[in-house]
Amino acid sequence: MTEHTAGPSFHADRIGDDEQQEFLVEVLDAQAALPGVRRLREWTRAALRIAAGDRALDIGSGTGSEVLAMARLAGPGGAAVGVDPNPGMLAEARARAAAAGIAAEFVEGSGYALPFPDDSFDAVRCERVFQHLDHPERATAEIARVLRPGGRVALVDSDWSTAIIHPGDPDVVAALLESWLSHTANRHSGRRLPGLLTAAGLTVDDIGADAVVWDRSFIDTMLTAGLDQAVAAGAVTLDQRDRFLSDLTRGAEVGDYHCSVTMFAVVAHLP
Repeated sequence: MTEHTAGPSFHADRIGDDEQQEFLVEVLDAQAALPGVRRLREWTRAALRIAAGDRALDIGSGTGSEVLAMARLAGPGGAAVGVDPNPGMLAEARARAAAAGIAAEFVEGSGYALPFPDDSFDAVRCERVFQHLDHPERATAEIARVLRPGGRVALVDSDWSTAIIHPGDPDVVAALLESWLSHTANRHSGRRLPGLLTAAGLTVDDIGADAVVWDRSFIDTMLTAGLDQAVAAGAVTLDQRDRFLSDLTRGAEVGDYHCSVTMFAVVAHLP
């Protein structure tokens, strides 16, 4: 695949060509395979207690993997729905559902204006979306609106102040993260989730966290793209980029390597 000069965008109005779409799918699949992400997803599924006959919603459903998991739990008497603003991602999710033989619905829409009536769902999940929202309080209000009384919600998001990249020049790490996150609306979203849910009238029941540790694939996907973006923005020089990648690659080869960010999961219910 051709090298990218910018990191992936999850904003519907910034989605590029087919190659960019392919890159987004590649990144999401790589993230889904990480042990920390798998653990948080298993934890939130258990906390949501989706049972046969329930209606479940995933906001920002991406490739649809969690919608399919919810559909299996809800069974033929229930329903699992994914909402995403990206038509290309919806097509990918529908194709994967068809290939798996699982009945699931995928709808184009925004977390700011969910295309469903009030009191529509027993369970709602939303993973790594709030960090991209300029007005997250509007999204939590929409979640509260579509939840049935007693319904459960699980929000999962990163807190980028916890990011660790080792080895490498700390100044380059700081410049990389600042450049990378300059267009991220809520880089500290993870810590804000309980307050947002409480302000929307929900009751927080539990909070979990996991330091999501990236393996060597991180260098080959998001990190390389992020460094190219930082070079293009003038945040780091080409020489700094090459030296930083060399240090990381050598560290990975000898076992002296660590890249992670802490993700938080908050579970709440509508009284």
